[in-house]
Amino acid sequence: MIIIKSDQEIEIMRQSGKVAASILQDLYGMIRPGISTKDIDDFVEEVIRKHNMTPSFKGYNGFPAAACVSINEEVIHGIPSRKRLLREGDIVSVDVGCTHMGYITDAARTYAVGQIDAEAARLIRVAEESFFDGLAFCRIGHRLSDISHAIQRTVEGAGFGVVRDFVGHGVGREMHEEPQIPNYGNPGRGPRLAKGMVFAIEPMISQGGYAVEVELDNWTAVIKDRSLAAHYENTVVITDGEPELLTVLKESE
Repeated sequence: MIIIKSDQEIEIMRQSGKVAASILQDLYGMIRPGISTKDIDDFVEEVIRKHNMTPSFKGYNGFPAAACVSINEEVIHGIPSRKRLLREGDIVSVDVGCTHMGYITDAARTYAVGQIDAEAARLIRVAEESFFDGLAFCRIGHRLSDISHAIQRTVEGAGFGVVRDFVGHGVGREMHEEPQIPNYGNPGRGPRLAKGMVFAIEPMISQGGYAVEVELDNWTAVIKDRSLAAHYENTVVITDGEPELLTVLKESE
């Protein structure tokens, strides 16, 4: 069952979403060669707690950190470490969850570390573009798979692969609520969208094949062919009109 959120619930999520958005924006200035993935995690946790909120991921099913930090062929769920230093030319995805008054917002970005090659930059750009192409269907009356199909069309049209083992999802009091939102599929299927639905939409794409495997830490998911991966995610509210992005800063903020 898809849980419809009230205006009051969405306002709580709006507050935590603003914190998540500010963290992801500030990371553009912080991420550089030589810092560790744990430096990123420390920053994420410090900012969330400074706002009297809670890192949603820390302790979730035993995950040990506030942020998932995934480098190059790692798709999602990378565990931060003091020993893992970012290198010139890497790309790194950072996934952040922020809980306020019992409600969660979830968002991710993929960043360039120093100078990266043109194809890596295009991968990052297409992940973001595919999100916004899917977002165009986040309106009352469209069906859920219209979002999925739009994402797949953009990604595969650019010559990249769509990860199938992990999907977007509803979000609210729980990290993963109904429905699941694949980043691929035929249009015109699934429930019709309605006001008050809140989704974490998150294209995960690769330069090569879409098959993944999970490493021995039981968390880090990597592309099997070890091609680069990119991840772009926002928490989205279905409204009477334009969808609202809770995890993107407005120009005035």
